Amino acid sequence: MTTQLRNVLKLSPVVLAATFFTANSAMAAEVNEQVTSVSVLTSQSDNIGQVTSVSQFSDVQPTDWAFQALQSLVERYGCIAGYPNGTYRGNRALTRYEFAAGLNACLDRVNELIATATADLVRKEDLATLQRLQEEFSAELATLRGRVDALEARTAELEANQFSTTTKLVGEAIFNISDIFGSDNRAVPSGVNPATAQDLNSNTIFADRVRLNLLSSFFGSDQLQIRLQSRNITPYGTNVTGTNMTRLGFDGNESNDNLLEKLNYAFKLGDALSVKIDATGGLLYENINTFTPEFNSSGRGAISRYGRFSPIYRVGEGGAGATLVVNPKGPITVSAAYLADRANNPNDGSGFLNGGYAALGQISFQPSQAFNIGLTYARTYQNIGNVANNSINLFGSTGSQYANNPFGGAALTADHYGVEATLRLGPKVTLGGWYGYSEAEAKSGPREGNNAYFEYWAANVAFKDFGRQGSVLGFVFGQPPKTTGNEFVQANGIRRQDRDTSYHLEALYRLQLTDNIAVTPGVLVIFNPEHNDRNDTVYVGTLRTTFTF
Repeated sequence: MTTQLRNVLKLSPVVLAATFFTANSAMAAEVNEQVTSVSVLTSQSDNIGQVTSVSQFSDVQPTDWAFQALQSLVERYGCIAGYPNGTYRGNRALTRYEFAAGLNACLDRVNELIATATADLVRKEDLATLQRLQEEFSAELATLRGRVDALEARTAELEANQFSTTTKLVGEAIFNISDIFGSDNRAVPSGVNPATAQDLNSNTIFADRVRLNLLSSFFGSDQLQIRLQSRNITPYGTNVTGTNMTRLGFDGNESNDNLLEKLNYAFKLGDALSVKIDATGGLLYENINTFTPEFNSSGRGAISRYGRFSPIYRVGEGGAGATLVVNPKGPITVSAAYLADRANNPNDGSGFLNGGYAALGQISFQPSQAFNIGLTYARTYQNIGNVANNSINLFGSTGSQYANNPFGGAALTADHYGVEATLRLGPKVTLGGWYGYSEAEAKSGPREGNNAYFEYWAANVAFKDFGRQGSVLGFVFGQPPKTTGNEFVQANGIRRQDRDTSYHLEALYRLQLTDNIAVTPGVLVIFNPEHNDRNDTVYVGTLRTTFTF
């Protein structure tokens, strides 16, 4: 034990109290130096008040480890101050104002005791020891004073130049190089002669996507999100390859026009309920668990549209509505959501309740950190004008043309059933997958009453920290949405039903160069595109570089 520590232990409670206040002031400075984004608003009525008995503190119990020390300081020296509401708040950090108030109360009491010559309580030896300690630690006190002054200067500069007191900016930029190869012709649906197919144009492209998220919090447990987006990545869809099965997970081309892509507000009601209100751009796969933690993100996950998650989470894509998640931290989580695709349109067949919509419910069961399984059901209604190109799109541009538009443009209702799961085989290996089944019924025109049936599935595996900390090696294999049965027969005699089976194979490696830069080379292979074995296999190669800031 050092001489300085031995001397401190010999001090009376008054000296220890002063030392305690000094130590807590230093810790408070350290805490305040680290906290940069969270503001704690303290009522102006929280003025510190003197107490005469430790029993006046409602939040101090005899079982507390510091009870005896507080009792001595309060009842022997009258040297502890509390709050007007009768609390001491012993677990919260000490501010400099509170330190000054507490130290002043102790000094006033010491001066009073000295003035009344109460030598039994305050000894000259204590004052001499305190003076000697002050001299011995003068260098440390000077250093601490310099750090506090520097912190005050930095805080003043941040307050003068900060973007906002409630909002932070989170950005992402993608540079992408990609190409398609393996076939000379575009894919055609089942029953169509490939000889009638158009030529497939395969030129290497270099394109980008930029997203700026403005995230605001007003109470600490809420968030207002405004997302701006611009991009010029041409989708490898039906107009390019003849099938949406080759689409990338981050594509879209608005000629780099800057658009308001998302606007929502999320908040919590207690610990058991989370609520999210989407004013526009609602995406269920960003609101509830999709059971694909390593593949979900468009900028850092799977390279393909289908490989990110089950198509059941694409229902209502881009709409307005609300999502509720009950017990989000428990083993059983219940989610419910409703999105309307044209909630702002007052015309017939539109609006929040009278137009196209998607209603989804999900129950997930996670008995351990290693295993999680979910059961999902969605009910959807689509009519002409549901999406930007005024066409029916049942599976969010994944799967075949017959699957996305089974009745040739007729309005439809559909019931979707899905099961999803993820299994961790240790800290660095994760298995996952999904299976989905849907039934649809035509609701307009001469096709009204016709029924169609669909299936899809996929399995994936991810190896975390593969080769480098933060990097991921991933594989996805499955069958995109397929029309397994359809009562509707077109005028040319072709039934809109997929006769063969397509297979989706995807491999990617996300190389985490720094905390903010990731490079992802990947390849996507579609066997028997459009569920038509007369189509050639199509390959998509891509190199995605993602910057986050």
